[in-house]
Amino acid sequence: MREFIGIVKDKVSLSKLALITNPNTLSLHVAVLRTTSHTPSPPNAHHLATLLTLGDSSRATASIIIHSLFTRLHRTTDSHVTLKCLFTIHHIIKRGPFILKDQLSVFTSTNGRNNFKLSGFRDGASAATWMLSAWVRWYACYVETIVSTSKTIGFVVCSLNSSLIEKEKQRDSISSYTNFDLIKDFVSLVCVIEEICKVPDNLLVEKDRLLHCILELLTNDYLSTVNEIFLRVIEFKERVNFLNFDDSAELASALDRLTSCKEKSSELFSSRKPSVDTLWEMIEELNNEIGMGNFRELGRKVSWSESARFGDRVVRTSDSLKFSSGRLRSK
Repeated sequence: MREFIGIVKDKVSLSKLALITNPNTLSLHVAVLRTTSHTPSPPNAHHLATLLTLGDSSRATASIIIHSLFTRLHRTTDSHVTLKCLFTIHHIIKRGPFILKDQLSVFTSTNGRNNFKLSGFRDGASAATWMLSAWVRWYACYVETIVSTSKTIGFVVCSLNSSLIEKEKQRDSISSYTNFDLIKDFVSLVCVIEEICKVPDNLLVEKDRLLHCILELLTNDYLSTVNEIFLRVIEFKERVNFLNFDDSAELASALDRLTSCKEKSSELFSSRKPSVDTLWEMIEELNNEIGMGNFRELGRKVSWSESARFGDRVVRTSDSLKFSSGRLRSK
């Protein structure tokens, strides 16, 4: 009965669109409506492809699609429709054309933080939809975290459309980052892993194909984020002896937060990859090196305070080498 009512609602919505929408933009709103229908199944692949194609035609059409998608997201009280809206946004982030991604970024920047506004979402139609509501609240936070992190690091962290040349340029540019920017990026990437690990109980996944599709995207996101973290950990190991005390403390805190996600991420993603295992080993090594570095730094501070006769003539090593990379020094 619920599915039947949902079908009726979709048909009524299509009829309303035909009456009140500008004929020139009708196809855009219809594409959003069909992609986020009331049926509990995942969005139809053809409907998703059509939406992405329409969004690639111009900035104006892309803007209308994004606005229509968020309007649908905020007005519906149906858990499956809401999840489909979030899934579609997630799909745009990962596979959408540049114009559509750009308009998504513009929309979320213009409206400020917490654009998804679903922290209070509740669908009490049944016990199942009540449980799905927890997924809606988590998924909204997660997708927003991806958008926020992408803005911080300067590219879409989980995108599948980035070319090999762009990725190679990104790897090369990491060595030129200041410590401040490198740590800021690292903390943002850790936030993505933390949100992934907050995913609700998986009991519904086997019964709900939409949740299963969401977890598939999540798996790819996890591996992409791990790869980005891996590159930055390598760079930190190059310059660990040249971080000042404050930078070391901030990095150590981020590493501890990441390490606390190890057990949960291992449970979620049973398919282990050598790169993931290597990352955890490198994080442990880096943490140990930071600890030893802080110990030496404290020793130097004590020594400086005891040698007051040198005054301001003493120049700290961390002042002159704070932003240098080991790779750059060797060139």
